[in-house]
Amino acid sequence: MLIQRGGLKVVAGLGVSGVAAVNFLHQQGYRVAVTDSRETPPGFDQIPAEVQRVFGHFDEALLLQAEEIIISPGLDPKTPEIQKAVANGIAVISEIQLLRRATDLPIVAITGSNAKSTVTTLLGQMALDAGKKAAIGGNLGRPALDLLKDEPELFILELSSFQLEATSNLNAEVAVVLNMSEDHLDRHGDMQGYHAAKHRVFQGAKRIVYNREDALTQPLIADQIPRQSFGIHAPDLNQYGILRSDDGSMYLARGRERLINSAELYIQGMHNLANALACLALGEAIGLPMASMLETLKQFKGLEHRCEFVKALNQVRYYNDSKGTNIGASLAAIEGLGAAIEAKQAKLVMILGGQAKGQDFSVIREALQKYVKTVVLIGEDAGLIEAAIVGCCEIQHAKSFAQAVELCQQLAQPNDVVLLSPACASFDMFKGYEQRGRQFVELVHGLAEQ
Repeated sequence: MLIQRGGLKVVAGLGVSGVAAVNFLHQQGYRVAVTDSRETPPGFDQIPAEVQRVFGHFDEALLLQAEEIIISPGLDPKTPEIQKAVANGIAVISEIQLLRRATDLPIVAITGSNAKSTVTTLLGQMALDAGKKAAIGGNLGRPALDLLKDEPELFILELSSFQLEATSNLNAEVAVVLNMSEDHLDRHGDMQGYHAAKHRVFQGAKRIVYNREDALTQPLIADQIPRQSFGIHAPDLNQYGILRSDDGSMYLARGRERLINSAELYIQGMHNLANALACLALGEAIGLPMASMLETLKQFKGLEHRCEFVKALNQVRYYNDSKGTNIGASLAAIEGLGAAIEAKQAKLVMILGGQAKGQDFSVIREALQKYVKTVVLIGEDAGLIEAAIVGCCEIQHAKSFAQAVELCQQLAQPNDVVLLSPACASFDMFKGYEQRGRQFVELVHGLAEQ
């Protein structure tokens, strides 16, 4: 597909994807300008000197001169200057749309409220191990447009709702919405808006993978596009799921065919088995050999900050799930780890809290009551969260992150699990979930034997 040369392209918002968009458009010979509300936005020194730039505010006059605006995912399209441009008939697109215009190569498009990064990374490794020249990135790692430099044969992209809301007709080789739970309602307004943004991933897709146990992941339109499902219960013919043996063993399966015993995997918890099954379905859609995929799966140890095992201390295991920035992610961690220790009459002691992003925390009451002994609350919305979960388990408050970890050590008994899975954004206390997770790991390693 040829890019149509024309008038001025204005990138709104810099940062990682904005820098990639500016540099890509400049290299393609377009007239490019960039504007950002920050005086010194990240990446300002990584763009060509001849690119027009207006920093410190969004330049409405510049935006109104644009033939097309490329909006960075971190910038809300409802920003007044953007809305003024839209009202004037100026198209607003994502950097993902630029990628789709620039190449006809197949794209695997992965979105969902949770587990996008795990599935993207695992599937990417499966593709590489199978000898595919795959470029892996998007919302994870390298920006999508930078991946063109690799001259790949296939793109495997993690896509956020922010990227998708400005993307049309992605025409993916295969697309998946892994799961849906409340998140980013402060941006999308309500679940309907969030759902609509996510489901743009299916526009023009050649094949679809969906989670049959989450109705919100299934395309609403009944059409003839080939579909395959995954889930954590016994699968129908040609679908992916889990078969259980009389001895309690669980097998990842395709239809009635047992593929691998879950005990052979490093990644544990039902949510991680669902992730593995999603990868197998996506891999099948792009022609990866099953034997190769299973071999990769056996070697995969998961991602940092995503139910990452930290250490065992005094017969208590500590897990860093700082990437649990919404209720759905934390619920998966609670249920996945809680079910694993239930037979030992053990419980979770967990750290919860931060910036709640308008979520309804009452939806995790049942899981807390079943699997959690004590919740240690941190962050600016601790009071709001306490009001939603009070009565279902013991609640403690920590004045600092270090105190929260110390409280967890005091409260946990042998065979219990201490879990950091805040279900919240981290920016009230940290630069991001990565810093929160690293500090947790450091604090845990600093705990003394008792």
